[in-house]
Amino acid sequence: MVQDNVDLEDLEGIGPKTAQLLKSKGVLGVRHLALFNPEELIELTDMTPDRVEKILRAARDIVFGNNRVSRATDIAKNFGNIIRLRTNVRAIDELLQSGLEPKAIYEFAGEFGTGKTQLCHQLSVTVQLSQDKGGVGGAAVYLDTEEAFSPPSRIVNIAQRFDLDPNEALDNIYVVKVINAADLEDRIKFDVVKLVEQANAKLIVVDSIIALYRAEFKGRERLAERQQRLNYILDWLMRIAKVYNVYVVLTNQVLDVPMGYIEVKRPAGGNVLAHAVTHRLFLRKSKEDVKVMEVLDSPRLPFKASAMFRITDKGIEDV
Repeated sequence: MVQDNVDLEDLEGIGPKTAQLLKSKGVLGVRHLALFNPEELIELTDMTPDRVEKILRAARDIVFGNNRVSRATDIAKNFGNIIRLRTNVRAIDELLQSGLEPKAIYEFAGEFGTGKTQLCHQLSVTVQLSQDKGGVGGAAVYLDTEEAFSPPSRIVNIAQRFDLDPNEALDNIYVVKVINAADLEDRIKFDVVKLVEQANAKLIVVDSIIALYRAEFKGRERLAERQQRLNYILDWLMRIAKVYNVYVVLTNQVLDVPMGYIEVKRPAGGNVLAHAVTHRLFLRKSKEDVKVMEVLDSPRLPFKASAMFRITDKGIEDV
């Protein structure tokens, strides 16, 4: 990973003027620069394609190293040592094989009242815990697209449950209010990266990922455009997760899909969202106040495996 003392001017092809140009456009440093593809950087800076290719190649070599080939045995060994972010709900953490992994995207889909937002609130607190308590000692960035972020009292109750100072817990959650899809894209490409670099943000939450796109891109004639834009922002989230080793969580709405004589609820977003996320989990209501989390798709989690939980005034808890 890139060293902290590597500056933009240290890269081949970047002098003081180019470094100042990049910074004036919101590029924070070498790691942030490495997130961009050539077309994006050309649009941002008006530099020539050849120069952009040279600069981005140098940035990637610094961030990832010149040799990015690993043996599968080494990958397997390192995978067992990754630090997981726990919800501190035993059933859910067991379902997720000890908690959330970094460099991955988790999707929590479900109807209203199934606990999606409450789960995101809890993770925004548990991410602040020390590693021995299931956290990673970092802050949370909460991109709120539906005005769903709860009053501070909710976070206070969860923080007190985990013996955190409520005021510190609130200070370590950066809530970003998003107006439209274009605003969401800008906030992720610049503001979120800034918080990851400068505020030790380790968790990125988008609640919800689909709401703005469904509202703005209406009609079947705009479906392809909607899916392309949705795919673009999901790709950016994965870029950030890979480069900065952070945790990414999305909430998603559901829709009714006809299946013979019945309608089955499925996550919105179509194949674009289905292919872009790493772990897809469906939340639904069960008997009384019990909710169920079920694995819909995952490269590692067992299909249809489930966990039960309950929403209380202290957050998400075991049944």
